[in-house]
Amino acid sequence: MNLELALRMTEAALRQAIREGASISVAVVDEGGNLVSFQRMDGAEISGPALAAGKAYTSVALRRDTADVARHLTRGGELAGLPRERFVAVGGGIPLWADYGEGERVVGGVGVSGGSVAQDVVCAEAAAVVWRTR
Repeated sequence: MNLELALRMTEAALRQAIREGASISVAVVDEGGNLVSFQRMDGAEISGPALAAGKAYTSVALRRDTADVARHLTRGGELAGLPRERFVAVGGGIPLWADYGEGERVVGGVGVSGGSVAQDVVCAEAAAVVWRTR
């Protein structure tokens, strides 16, 4: 993950948000969950910065889409004891994978917040496409 690519990813998410009619915040993090790029559209929710970064972090830390996390947090689920301070279990976070010949590993994540969950997921996917086609 580098800044130039992360900026292209955030721009792709913002373009998709305009098409969706949503005002979003978008965050791209590296493999350690550290923020590389962040943008917030005018009029986006005040919770967006924290939630977008949280979704990106969660997708890296748990190596799965955040939309998949919620069902595993229920009583008896595999993630039931997960502390909720930094993890966000709402759709809109996608891990970014790279293959280094020794199997795949997560090398970053993207998180989007501000639209409906469906809009957040579509915008995050637009950013992830930039990663996959780099």
